[in-house]
Amino acid sequence: MAAAQWEDFIRGLDDEDLAKISAFRDFCRSLPGVAERIHSADVTYARTRSFASAYIKSHYLEIGIELLRTVTDPKPRTSFSTSKKITMHRYSIRHLEDFDDSIRALITEASETVGPGTR
Repeated sequence: MAAAQWEDFIRGLDDEDLAKISAFRDFCRSLPGVAERIHSADVTYARTRSFASAYIKSHYLEIGIELLRTVTDPKPRTSFSTSKKITMHRYSIRHLEDFDDSIRALITEASETVGPGTR
């Protein structure tokens, strides 16, 4: 079923957009203990709690990363609190090469800190 959902989610994307969302997906799926949740609007990754999500909008890979701290480098497009402890960081990635080690490190941190759940 997940394969069919993924096919529905990516339907209509051009090759560059597909490469961006696939790079995000492949990286998130490589993290230990991560579950993929495909929705009509985005794809989300979680352990106990969701920690990263993405979708394509106007040829940008729009990524949300939830962390226990506020990040300034790399500078997010926006950030806001989603709870007393967690801050959502939004990144807009135009080119595949911008999905780099600094973004991957934040997703890994989110998986390890927010993913298990907080109390």
